[in-house]
Amino acid sequence: MDNRAGEMQVFVRVVETGSFSEAARQLLASPSTISKLVLRIEQRLGVRLFERSTRRLALTDEGRLYYERSQALLAELDDIEQALARGARHARGTVRVNASVGFGTWGIEPLLPVFWEAHPDILVDLSLSDDLVDLYLERTDIAFRIGALGDSSLRARRIGVARRRMVAAPAYLERHGVPESIEDLDRHNCLGFNFRRASPVWPLRQGGRIVDRMVRGNLLANNGETVRRLAIAGAGIARLADFHIDRDIAAGLLVEVLAESGHDCEEVHALYPGGRHVPQRVRVFLDFMVPRLQAFMKRP
Repeated sequence: MDNRAGEMQVFVRVVETGSFSEAARQLLASPSTISKLVLRIEQRLGVRLFERSTRRLALTDEGRLYYERSQALLAELDDIEQALARGARHARGTVRVNASVGFGTWGIEPLLPVFWEAHPDILVDLSLSDDLVDLYLERTDIAFRIGALGDSSLRARRIGVARRRMVAAPAYLERHGVPESIEDLDRHNCLGFNFRRASPVWPLRQGGRIVDRMVRGNLLANNGETVRRLAIAGAGIARLADFHIDRDIAAGLLVEVLAESGHDCEEVHALYPGGRHVPQRVRVFLDFMVPRLQAFMKRP
């Protein structure tokens, strides 16, 4: 009897736990049984799924593809069984969502109560982080990302464009003066980030061209919301997306500086695993959120 779905479940568990022994413990099997099952899959497919070493398991390109497709198929199977078992006429289940702290706080969170009015049986597992996550390894259904998209098997739905602006609190500018040129940033406390893709360089416009300006400050944070709050408190100059700070500017809590020198805009997308079958719960969440978030990004 064909039991490829069961094999896929075991394989996915090995990938997500990172070892045969831990997968075996969770599945109440022996490590040798799990190892032999994965070997059987490899022999049937004629490819290696893992690069094995004494320290860890690493997926090969073929292994990553098999993992991605297995996840999608198992999720679809789970949807089918839930719908048949419960006689469901509407979406239910868990949608795992990741977004930056600022975008999640100001864009997604206010929409959730309205979403649940229409879809009360969907559990939203929301994680906010300004660092990038691997959708497959973190078992994430949807990630809202700001910035350029890399080559990927992920699907993308465009949300809008975020422009980064330099801002500071009026109290800070009273104490330290208003920068009139990007060279003036050398004498200002510029609040930065410490996640992997962060850089102590701000791309700024000067004399009709873009220059990478090295900045310094006494804060490195792992999310924009911390930087925003400390900027409001008068700690220094921050460079944040407009959707994150435009309310503070309107309220007079922050003031934009060097507006003519800002230039960089980044696109915002909703990313989700590819494949022919998108689980109903994921499709429902995307169809609800995307048009509303597009309107959020276009607000004045």
